[in-house]
Amino acid sequence: MKIIVRDAPPRSVWALEKAGIHPLLAQLYAARGVLDPSELDAALAHLLPPTAMKGTAEAARLLADAIAADKKLCIVADYDCDGATACATAVRGLRLLGAKHVDYIVPDRVQDGYGLTAPISARVKASGADVLITVDNGIASFDGVAAARALGLQVLVTDHHLCASVNGQIALPDADVIVNPNQPGCSFESKSIAGVGVMFYVLLALRAELRQRGVFETQSAAGLPEGASTPIGSSAAHAVAGVAANQTGPRLDTLLPLVALGTVADVVRLDANNRRLVAQGLKRVRALAMPAGLAALFVASSRDAAAATTFDFGFALGPRINAAGRLSDMTLGIECLLTDDPNRALELAKTLDNINRERREIEGNMREQALLVAESLFEDAAEAPAAICVFDPDFHEGVVGIVASRIKDKLHRPAFVFAPSGATGHSHELKGSGRSIPGFHLRDALDLVAKRHPGVLLRFGGHAMAAGCTIAEAHFETFEQGLAQVAQEWLSAATLQRRLDTDGPLKPEYRRVDLVDALHHEVWGQGFAAPTFSEEVEVVSQRLVGEKHLSLKLKHRGEPVDGIWFGRTEPLPARVKLAFRLDADSWRGERKVRFLVEAAELV
Repeated sequence: MKIIVRDAPPRSVWALEKAGIHPLLAQLYAARGVLDPSELDAALAHLLPPTAMKGTAEAARLLADAIAADKKLCIVADYDCDGATACATAVRGLRLLGAKHVDYIVPDRVQDGYGLTAPISARVKASGADVLITVDNGIASFDGVAAARALGLQVLVTDHHLCASVNGQIALPDADVIVNPNQPGCSFESKSIAGVGVMFYVLLALRAELRQRGVFETQSAAGLPEGASTPIGSSAAHAVAGVAANQTGPRLDTLLPLVALGTVADVVRLDANNRRLVAQGLKRVRALAMPAGLAALFVASSRDAAAATTFDFGFALGPRINAAGRLSDMTLGIECLLTDDPNRALELAKTLDNINRERREIEGNMREQALLVAESLFEDAAEAPAAICVFDPDFHEGVVGIVASRIKDKLHRPAFVFAPSGATGHSHELKGSGRSIPGFHLRDALDLVAKRHPGVLLRFGGHAMAAGCTIAEAHFETFEQGLAQVAQEWLSAATLQRRLDTDGPLKPEYRRVDLVDALHHEVWGQGFAAPTFSEEVEVVSQRLVGEKHLSLKLKHRGEPVDGIWFGRTEPLPARVKLAFRLDADSWRGERKVRFLVEAAELV
């Protein structure tokens, strides 16, 4: 492990401090690429305008026409947390905007697989729908979109995944409208927006379209209750400024807690626009202004919503929603997010909590087996192949992604974990999920494997850091060798060395509970990492707690401080360079700062 200190450009630090930002936060923000204080303004008015996202205007017209004609709309969701929150956002938002007939279908992970397929399109048609709307999927669903159009359905694809490549050229499905910031010709700056964020932007555009048509004035004249938001004029800035201010039309800011949860849980890069979406969602959650299902999930996970953090979204609520799609039926997760009945919400949240406990048990068993298989491929970590593929006939396909992530973290190699497909008639196929390390674009790697070994990859898709694929069991070794070859070509020895970026030494005057609380209040996540400090400390004493955690008494700059290293059992030397995060531990009514140790480097 190599501990690296991020560079915080002095000029940027100075500019942020001059704007009134605390010196510690100024250092942290500058080290994460923030150049101007305006980037930290989380006001809704600073969100990127919906008009910048290609397809939103056309989507708004399609949906406004459908609502006016009293057509039936059906959402086709994905079975992860981003897909579930996007579905709930779509259903809630469309109903708020006047749609009377909105339903949804979520594919079964095992039987249907990922994305819009022809059989799912047939189910949508059989439900009586007129318009099919995908959320968090669809950009590579050529057959599913074609089948839907052939059945007479209008198709709106909303997605954020990378477009498919056919014969070396980017290809798009033949939908009526596509909204995806990663499609060719889209100038929307936040290419890393989550699927739920894309759907939220479609709703912003739809509300603007309905205002232009005078729909809300008509409703007001008819004696219907008015909402509370600003009318959208010709200025694109007004479109986002009007998310929650006080005029005609429904409030769409009520959807922001869902947007924030899906954004964090999908581990997309938290650029400035995504941070604003998350900050606004957290603001409402902390004020306890959120759907009943989110409130119930905080209760079920024993978290305090009034002090909610991105950590709660990523490690408490998100996994409980995801567990439904992994082991059961994501309908449970979506219904939890849709219900306005607190009792029903709590019942569903507790069910999701139980499923998540089962998921953790399955994952733990699989992880141990997968690591044994992976480590059997080499004698020590230094000899590990450039990419690792693991398959076991007893693995559960619902948790292969989580296990791949654990292997990637432990061995610092791109990792794919495969399980037998449980789909009827596909028992000869393997479902695989992969996780990557910086410097290795996983989806591009799969594309190259597909080109070099035609027919091996039956289906694949994903992002730079996470991807999935389906292969025939007979082709596992070919895939394993093909991915390892690409990794060997693309990854250097420096890339394969595990490194941890930190914010360097912590001044002793910053070792305060109020500053710890301030740090926890900020928006941290993928691409905008939570603060981690590093410096040499003295280890005064150490002992194991719970048989698998190292409890530490440390001296930091000559002053005592407690520390804990979760999952560490090996003792530390008397002096060592530690990488650590800050936490506030409560003991007998007193809160004290402690270090959460992440890594160590011998001095």
